[in-house]
Amino acid sequence: MLDLDLLPGEYAVCRLPAGTPLPTSLTTGPDDKSVLSVTWGQDEISIICLADRVPAGAEADTAWRCLRVAGLTTAMTGVLASLVGPLADARVNIVTFSTYDTDYLLVPTVRLTEAVNTLTAAGHRIAG
Repeated sequence: MLDLDLLPGEYAVCRLPAGTPLPTSLTTGPDDKSVLSVTWGQDEISIICLADRVPAGAEADTAWRCLRVAGLTTAMTGVLASLVGPLADARVNIVTFSTYDTDYLLVPTVRLTEAVNTLTAAGHRIAG
């Protein structure tokens, strides 16, 4: 069983072309209740941010909600599998990303209730 926190606000998954400078609107960082992820890839720059912080000119898929795994340690195994498996069975699409401290899971806002019910039925607890 995992504890998850539902973060406030809607998120966007964004794409900028490779080599694009990081927009200055993202360099100030999010507030203490939101998260921002930037990944440079060979073919793109992927950004996950609050929907109201989508960089100008970015291709964006909006209206996602973000769940953060609480109390995660690097010694834990099967964390994402325990979340992704039940959601895949329920056919809820997701986007995941990780930081040093924890894992994050994005679910479409329109499927949030279904995702929460599915994860709760799988034994996880969700706050927020």
